[in-house]
Amino acid sequence: MNIKSYLYLVIFFTQSLCFAQIEHETSPPDYIKTIMFKGDTDISMLPIIDLGDDLQLEFDVLNGNEDDYYYSIQHYNYDWTPSNLMRSEYIDGFDKQRITTYENSYNTYQMYSHYTLSIPNSQVRSLKLSGNYMIKIFDESDTLMFSRKFMINEGGSTVNVSIKTSRDVKYINQKQTVDLKINSSGIQFNNPLQTIKTTFIKNNNLNTAINNVNPTYTMGQTLIYKYNKETTFWGGNEYYYFENKEIRIANSGINFVDLQDLYNSYLFTNVPQKNAAYTYNPDINGNFVINNIDATDPNIEADYAWIHFSLKSEELPPNKSMYVYGNFNNYAINKNNKMSYNTDKEIYETAILLKQGFYNYKFVTQDDNNVINEGEISGNYYQTENDYKVIVYYRDLGGRYDKIIGVGEASSVNISN
Repeated sequence: MNIKSYLYLVIFFTQSLCFAQIEHETSPPDYIKTIMFKGDTDISMLPIIDLGDDLQLEFDVLNGNEDDYYYSIQHYNYDWTPSNLMRSEYIDGFDKQRITTYENSYNTYQMYSHYTLSIPNSQVRSLKLSGNYMIKIFDESDTLMFSRKFMINEGGSTVNVSIKTSRDVKYINQKQTVDLKINSSGIQFNNPLQTIKTTFIKNNNLNTAINNVNPTYTMGQTLIYKYNKETTFWGGNEYYYFENKEIRIANSGINFVDLQDLYNSYLFTNVPQKNAAYTYNPDINGNFVINNIDATDPNIEADYAWIHFSLKSEELPPNKSMYVYGNFNNYAINKNNKMSYNTDKEIYETAILLKQGFYNYKFVTQDDNNVINEGEISGNYYQTENDYKVIVYYRDLGGRYDKIIGVGEASSVNISN
């Protein structure tokens, strides 16, 4: 290879690295609902599986057309930029195939088709490497309908997570700090500042994750993370919740129900908790569970209802908007969960079509700079029970992709000083 050709290659790869874009999940259209991951264990809150385990993606389509849908699977670096691997390096088989498994709803007011994509299957026999992945679902016109992230862990390290009160005295009553120890007897951590990457996640919300924090110091083969600010989260508050597994009557969190074309469940009007004293209220940290008390198979027998959310509040200034979210909509901020202000009732309100079950939710604000504030309505308390996970990535010197070598988790129910 001559010098000119070499320089062209260097420039090409440098530009590729510079312009590699971080890829975010795509939200579905309003007729695709209840997107969930399942596996050998209940992983719907955050899809992390062990290398070689099964994975299942399920979703409902409410247009009644029994449309054809196709899927692709792509591998990513720790920062969710596309990796440079060829598909054949991480897939044993072929993706970009039609999803062939679906069932139509039974005995429901809202007709829908329930689609199931299982991996492995006859086309994708296995996913061969650990790391970050994204499943993309397309319609028959090759239009992207939605995408979802998932992760595969190959192990090899021990990840110990502990939750502490904030070391910043200013926020000692409002924040929680995540301490971390990573140890491995099987992996030689060469130059860990370059080879080890971490992602700290609160309540399975990847949108608020803290990424790429370096170890504070090392002790032999143990990496220690102990920071005052870098691994600190706002404590938040316990989630609001409702349950409508019996869709015809008012249940937990529901004021009354009426039947029009579909069932309408009107929740009790919530009030801001920001300036109230902390009160423990058991929740499932933003998750949801599909359930129908009268059904043998909730996948196709659970019905949909319009859930009417409301919040007693003064109107926000013009540069802010109010939203309701949770794991039920993948913590997305969009027009489907934006709330409008009713000046006569002095409440924010909106209605969202949701499948029967038990749901956690919270109210958040967003300003003109797209900054989301989870504590403006609910407040922040160090006592709040939150789940934390830490994902550890490793790319050896000269390696071509980021492996996941360990996942640790802890609950702030065991918070200490």
